[in-house]
Amino acid sequence: MEDAIMLNKPEIYNILEQRCREIGFTMPSDLHIGSLLKTLVASKPAGNFLELGTGIGLSLSWMVDGMDAKAKLITLDNDLELIKIAREYFGSDQRIDIICTDGTEWIKKYDDKKFDLIFADAWPGKYSELDETLALLEVGGLYVIDDMSIQPNWPEGHQENVDGLIHDLEQRTDLSITKLNWSTGVIMATKLKT
Repeated sequence: MEDAIMLNKPEIYNILEQRCREIGFTMPSDLHIGSLLKTLVASKPAGNFLELGTGIGLSLSWMVDGMDAKAKLITLDNDLELIKIAREYFGSDQRIDIICTDGTEWIKKYDDKKFDLIFADAWPGKYSELDETLALLEVGGLYVIDDMSIQPNWPEGHQENVDGLIHDLEQRTDLSITKLNWSTGVIMATKLKT
């Protein structure tokens, strides 16, 4: 199974991994979640996508691989060094808007087209501004988060944040959620018509 994912990796992925090592970036995404994102993005022709937490662009590379020619993607992060690296590799793709900004402020101010898929891999959109983020999701759209299982880089007390988020998602009547004990711990939710 791992071999299939390795064969499915975006061409740019190994280069981005090397850049991670060069700059000491210690929060790379899991190959499994990347493969899942590619598949989900590919299921939404001409889709409008949002990634909260660009990082160095590893998950972005999977999402881009799943996009068709008419798809659009906004990705944002507040780390200028990481955004500069992502722009090196994805900045010329007219389908992608790479933004260096505070996620909290961006989520609160965004008032354009809703998204078919949101991958929330940063604090804003996941542990804060959850209501505002989910309001940006189209009915039938997918909300995807990972790192729901204990990770070695978690700060002390982070399990309480995760437990609180899971509880909040489980209580919502506007989502159908699935918790996957797989990869780094994944939750996928679909926005329901209310």
